[in-house]
Amino acid sequence: MIDETSQDGALRRDLAFHYRLYGAADSTGDCFFLLHGSGVDETTLVPLAREIAPRATLIAVRGRVVQEDGFRWFARITPTRFEQASIRTETEAFAGFVADAATRHHLDLSRTIFLGYSNGANLVSSLMLLHPGLVERAALLRPMPVLDDVPATDLSKVRVLMIAGAADLTYAPFAPALVTLLSRHGAEIDARIVSSGHEFGSADAAVVRQWLAGPAAVAQAG
Repeated sequence: MIDETSQDGALRRDLAFHYRLYGAADSTGDCFFLLHGSGVDETTLVPLAREIAPRATLIAVRGRVVQEDGFRWFARITPTRFEQASIRTETEAFAGFVADAATRHHLDLSRTIFLGYSNGANLVSSLMLLHPGLVERAALLRPMPVLDDVPATDLSKVRVLMIAGAADLTYAPFAPALVTLLSRHGAEIDARIVSSGHEFGSADAAVVRQWLAGPAAVAQAG
């Protein structure tokens, strides 16, 4: 375990998930939980998050399921089918991690954005549906629905940005189903498409910045 006051991005092992905390000297008080995609680690979304919000606190979290040379958030059966028990177990553990991290690091969850990419985005959507009340704002990059059995959850206080890639032939076709699912549960959805494949980049950062600035900014940029 490292010094609790350190904010240098060193790997921490003091909670249920390994994570890195990145502070900002002139922090706005906003916080991002970063959930990476499959087969990589917690550092991969940090540059994107810094491009979006240079003065936010970042909690970059590592998925606990080992895959090849990296990590993921829950076990998969095929690229588009997932082990349901794994989703629920890991989502429950992550819900506890969020609460513990907020307490330990004095984070304001009302000023927190959950930024997830691919498998990480799917964990965030599962978190919203299975553990309502933790997530108020979420930006989901290249997501798809993963839960077979969805509870009757009230998401009327949740704002969600979803960004699909126009050339993402495997996962973009599933995005409309997730929009429908979350909308039916009351979430306020802004669904966008960028001209890329499954990879993310500066175009995503620009859309997320606009969305965070408010609906008018996003509409003006469209």
